[in-house]
Amino acid sequence: MVNAEATTERRSRDRAPAAHAEGLGAAKLNPFGDLHTLQHLSARFARALRGVFEPLLRQEVRAWAEPLVVQRFADYRSERGDALTGWMPFGMVPAAAGAQALCVLDGRFVLEMLDLFFGGTGAAPAELPAEFSPAAEALAGRIGAVLATPLRAAWEPLTRIEFSPGRCESSAAMLPIDGDDAMIVTRFGIAAGDGSPVFLDILYPVVGLKPHGATLTGKVLDKAEADPAWRTALTRSVMNVRFPVRSVLAEPVVPLSLLVNLKPGDVIPISIGGDVPVMVGRDRLGTGTVGTSNGFAAVRLTAIAQIDDEGLSA
Repeated sequence: MVNAEATTERRSRDRAPAAHAEGLGAAKLNPFGDLHTLQHLSARFARALRGVFEPLLRQEVRAWAEPLVVQRFADYRSERGDALTGWMPFGMVPAAAGAQALCVLDGRFVLEMLDLFFGGTGAAPAELPAEFSPAAEALAGRIGAVLATPLRAAWEPLTRIEFSPGRCESSAAMLPIDGDDAMIVTRFGIAAGDGSPVFLDILYPVVGLKPHGATLTGKVLDKAEADPAWRTALTRSVMNVRFPVRSVLAEPVVPLSLLVNLKPGDVIPISIGGDVPVMVGRDRLGTGTVGTSNGFAAVRLTAIAQIDDEGLSA
């Protein structure tokens, strides 16, 4: 069954928070200093993982963020060992020097979800294969595509980064990442029922986050409701947006023969009905009656059109 009791230990090292892990060489690997802000973003992303994996696992899951660490990619690969693993690069826009994030999927977990997808019980082979089948690669790609949206949303309060998943590889050697590259490792636990958790890792290259260094060291505002002062200021700004309002008094239809023979002084007859349309941009605001007000031509609104859920389009 998916998330049944694990037969092998997935990680033996005690993962200390990066901000206090002196043994990781934080002064050299981590130029950002305090990474509590990124830990906060990871917690936001963890809350969205239930909606990603519950449809795949067909049961409720628990998801949480583990303390993050900063380490060289070669050390990370060594810790994972030779077990089947899905390595999926995520393009980041904007990012420095074309750097990519990396989503790391537990191979057994992918095969369990694949068995569930095809109507099985969520069982994986006792002995894992050396690489993924085309079906497993397709499922991993589907997971990556779904993860991109909540990952982008998790970063939204801090900065706008677009994530685009690439091809899932069974071997880390196929990745365009050097072993000496410094990576920020964010880990997420996923557990279904009372079973043991599996872990999903998102790795961010330190060089790729350098354009966002100023915001990474700032504060993140994370509230269920928007800040009242910000909402009030936004409302006032929106209320000052100007829209062109026009009224169509007449739209006569004439043959081409009349148009080509028109000359100054000719008259095109029009007829104005009782109500004329009043437009805002390309949308009908309502109808009104043509008249005068304070010596100027004017339209008195007699009816307001029903506005659909999308509202007026500029």
